[in-house]
Amino acid sequence: MYRPTDEHQEFRAAVREVCDEKVAPNAAAADEAAEFPQASYEALKRADFHAPHVPEAYGGVGADALATVIVIEEVARACASSSLIPAVNKLGTVPLLLAGDDQLKQAFLPPVAAGEAMFSYCLSEPEAGSDAASMTTKAVRDGDSWVINGVKRWITNAGISQYYTVFAVTDPEKRSRGISAFVVDKDDPGVSFGAPEKKLGIKGSPTCEVYFDNVTIPADRMIGEEGTGFGTAMRTLDHTRVTIAAQALGIAQGALDFALGYVQQRKQFGKPVSDFQGVQFMLADAGMKIEAARQLTYAAAARSERNDADLTYFGAAAKCFASDVAMEVTTDAVQLLGGYGYTRDYPVERMMRDAKITQIYEGTNQVQRVVMARQLLAGLPD
Repeated sequence: MYRPTDEHQEFRAAVREVCDEKVAPNAAAADEAAEFPQASYEALKRADFHAPHVPEAYGGVGADALATVIVIEEVARACASSSLIPAVNKLGTVPLLLAGDDQLKQAFLPPVAAGEAMFSYCLSEPEAGSDAASMTTKAVRDGDSWVINGVKRWITNAGISQYYTVFAVTDPEKRSRGISAFVVDKDDPGVSFGAPEKKLGIKGSPTCEVYFDNVTIPADRMIGEEGTGFGTAMRTLDHTRVTIAAQALGIAQGALDFALGYVQQRKQFGKPVSDFQGVQFMLADAGMKIEAARQLTYAAAARSERNDADLTYFGAAAKCFASDVAMEVTTDAVQLLGGYGYTRDYPVERMMRDAKITQIYEGTNQVQRVVMARQLLAGLPD
């Protein structure tokens, strides 16, 4: 069952109030300046919406997967860049929640729950994007330590986050079975960052390369057993693709909401633009597809919470469908505003630019279709 409870709906109302008052006003400026929206982060922290998924045992709110999706959806409706605060905090910490021992969780999860630190995820490399198993970042054992050397690319919130889940090769002979996962602190000697990428959208969320130059960390910072890192990475993405679906859903809803208001106020040929049937068809299609995306995303969130056997399929399906819908709806929202939609005076052009990345990161939509096809051909588990 994935229908939101009354408690979920109350949660949504609380998030929306914070976002309308404290997040949305910062969205355009963060985009224009390509700067991290610190004021929005502070507002989310004060309301405990910056990392709601962290369990209560580690000082967090302990929100379930659906409540976390609702937070990300509502923040993205106001500001896509800001939605990457709760989304990437979850992405970076899910490996610990799935495979880390309690000592590691106790060390690194409470600061995230308290809003004292953010957590990023370092999987992709310059020559290892969709083919993550081809990574070349290495970790070599040295007594009671591991020494990491390499570079990671496209790392969301790099330089802002304090902690990083880093995937590195520990046994080159075993390919994916020779990859392990570690927690790295940005203050560890040898960690540095490249210049922020100059991006089409989500400009308020820095994306940088992360460099590891003989970064020496204690052996107890390994997440899970040696050689299990790639499996942990893939299991993590099963869960967090649902959060990207939520982000896409929120962007699409924000664009439709703005367009609905605009077409009822804008007059042409002596009547509101909303009176024209062609416009009404565009609005109907947008509303229909957003609701379909919402139902699929919430169904995937329910499976994430239960860790169902068919989560891989539903996570890929939700991410793929919702992001395709977001791109279509935001593009149509620009069209509905006409020439005004093409200017930065109105938010829909930003939303269209922000929507594009949801079709690309955490696995391109082409990769999602490969994942879904393989699941279907293997026979979805009951």
